[in-house]
Amino acid sequence: MRLRKNMILSLYHEHKKAQAKLHNLTYLFWECTLRCNFNCVHCGSDCAKENIVPDMPKEDFLKILSDIRPHVNPHKTMVVITGGEPLVRKDLEETGREMYNMGYPWGFVTNGWGLSQERLDSLLHAGLRSVTVSLDGYTEESHEWFRGKKGSWLRALNAISRVAGTPGLKYDVATCVNKKNINDLHKLKSMLVSLEVKHWRLFTVFPKGRAKDNPLLKLSTEEFVQLMEFIRDTRKEGKIIASYGCEGYLADYEMEVRDAPFFCRAGIHIASVLANGDISACPSLRGDYVQGNIYKDNFWTV
Repeated sequence: MRLRKNMILSLYHEHKKAQAKLHNLTYLFWECTLRCNFNCVHCGSDCAKENIVPDMPKEDFLKILSDIRPHVNPHKTMVVITGGEPLVRKDLEETGREMYNMGYPWGFVTNGWGLSQERLDSLLHAGLRSVTVSLDGYTEESHEWFRGKKGSWLRALNAISRVAGTPGLKYDVATCVNKKNINDLHKLKSMLVSLEVKHWRLFTVFPKGRAKDNPLLKLSTEEFVQLMEFIRDTRKEGKIIASYGCEGYLADYEMEVRDAPFFCRAGIHIASVLANGDISACPSLRGDYVQGNIYKDNFWTV
């Protein structure tokens, strides 16, 4: 088994080199706002209800999509809207409709608070293709400690039920695993299965923003192994497709806790436009890793 895995990993390494040369854009993240109606303890962007960085006008981002259209296949370039909380923007439907008309599939990541049935229907009519809803605890206490918002657990569950019940909509549930929820993962799994969730993405905290100095967010080595074993066992069980996030090479757990070997596609197939116009390979890469700014540089050239 180990020999077979090593052979696959070696072949995949060659595949990664070929993809780096191909260098086609398949995912474009837009950090549409730094405003957020929550106060999450792990927030890498350190977002707030009101932020000193104003929302990027939708016209500025849509111009980027228009400019790169001759260089990409829009139908194979997924636009993912992040924040902050994207649903605090009132023009999301207008933006989505413009993207849809240009041929780009689009989706967003949400805490679920503002995803009423009425808002979901409105977004679907604007061409919405995919949604990720965050759920970070089996109990109200653990989720709302993490998210900093009373009532957020039930709102997230309601949002998950709505997207799960929408035919044709791609969706998943994302959980940030930490010391306060790791021992409830089995119960959380059972709850998601009961809600008929098919895809569940688990990840560990990225140590930046508010997260970098909070010891409750960082798993010990033993806890990390516990998480890997849980995901591997859940995948074997087959009731829900659990996957670990894109962070890092996982040695013996490669190909056992996610669908393919580790491949960071940031800057190869993935690009990001941050709220202030900065161009980055990935929304998690900021500061020194910024490659330019749409207000000063040509996005496609960068």
